[in-house]
Amino acid sequence: MFRKEVNEHSPLRVLEKSIHGGLGTGKLGVVLARAGVGKTAFLVQVGLDGVLRERRVLHVAIDMDIAEVRTWYDELFADLSQHTHLEDRVAAHVLLERNRMIQAYGRASFTSDKLGNVLDMLQEHVQFRPDVVLIDGYDWEAATSATITSLKTLCGAHDAELWMTARTHRHETGEDPKELPSPVSGLRTLVDVALFLKPSKNHVDLRLLKDHDVVGAQDTPLALHPDTMRLVDHRETGEFVAPTLHRDQYTLYSGAAPGAEAAFGEFAEKYGIAEVNFSFPGHSPARDRGITDLTERKLRQGDVSLSYVARRMNRTYTTSPTFRKVLQSIWHQINNAQQVIVVGLIKDDGTVKGGTGWGAELARVWNKPLWVFDQDKEQWFRWNSLEEKWVPSRTPRLIAANFAGSGTRFLTDGGREAIESVFETTFAG
Repeated sequence: MFRKEVNEHSPLRVLEKSIHGGLGTGKLGVVLARAGVGKTAFLVQVGLDGVLRERRVLHVAIDMDIAEVRTWYDELFADLSQHTHLEDRVAAHVLLERNRMIQAYGRASFTSDKLGNVLDMLQEHVQFRPDVVLIDGYDWEAATSATITSLKTLCGAHDAELWMTARTHRHETGEDPKELPSPVSGLRTLVDVALFLKPSKNHVDLRLLKDHDVVGAQDTPLALHPDTMRLVDHRETGEFVAPTLHRDQYTLYSGAAPGAEAAFGEFAEKYGIAEVNFSFPGHSPARDRGITDLTERKLRQGDVSLSYVARRMNRTYTTSPTFRKVLQSIWHQINNAQQVIVVGLIKDDGTVKGGTGWGAELARVWNKPLWVFDQDKEQWFRWNSLEEKWVPSRTPRLIAANFAGSGTRFLTDGGREAIESVFETTFAG
């Protein structure tokens, strides 16, 4: 690939979609994790991505020397070049050296005033005005509202966005925090985007804890590779295999409607997997295992304008109250899932036919790993969010503890076999 293609296919483009287009000038993004999990690796890749897009990057390292930071950049650049078969790597490396500056400080010596002096000096003497400022190793335990506000204001005045790392501790955050943990929690109003690096069995998952005005944990399809620490997309890489969980750790989220949903439920029960089947007054589920009745208040959480649905799906729908409740219940299925599997028909416009196609569309909007078995073509397809198109796929495995299984009421023998193959592939041997 040439550098432009590398930029276009970078997993960071997926992250930008997840946070509504990116961080933004004068905004603060914080990457949180325990020691040794990958905060520096992530920050360096933000820097690499910036310079390869011809943006200027200032990397501030606290309690780390310049040579160590440079080594991080060189190793991750070499791995990226090899992985993407970068054609113009010499020119790209020259661009890296030209568009990146590194400053190092001791923990006690770094202040916003010193950062301001460096920014002024770089602009005045070498005409270097950064678009991105990275601060690695900042002591959040000693941070105050005034100090963080000062850093944000300073970067905003220089038309730069600000990314920082923050070290967490397991005894304070637990394994899977749902909101901003200590030591950042007390300054949450100053944080625009917060990411948490969650160690898994053989990789590190990237979770979104705050997305500008939206607070609350959201899964992303991104992870750090266990060997190289390169940022990868779960859906686009075969370099590491998501671990197979024990059967009692999986949960199927569905609606138990006749056809595909009922079949997903049957095989879930056969393989000893829990079910949550959302229902509501007036709904007649084909299964009674794991029924969860949605109250009116719960249904309203998934409310959406029918005109918006029509625009997304390129078709018109009935305005009946029952159909609206179906859409609302589908919202709950996809909201609770980290992987979505649908059986139906992919139309020429890329949407999935039928009412349950709304579940596939939500998965695309929310950047959740999505597979569809097209019954007409008798072929699995995976949604490639980087290229925004459907690509042929092998039978998907269950790669997330919470997954949604949905699809058409008019299930063919081939469709039923496709659903069974997901469970067989996951639990083979």
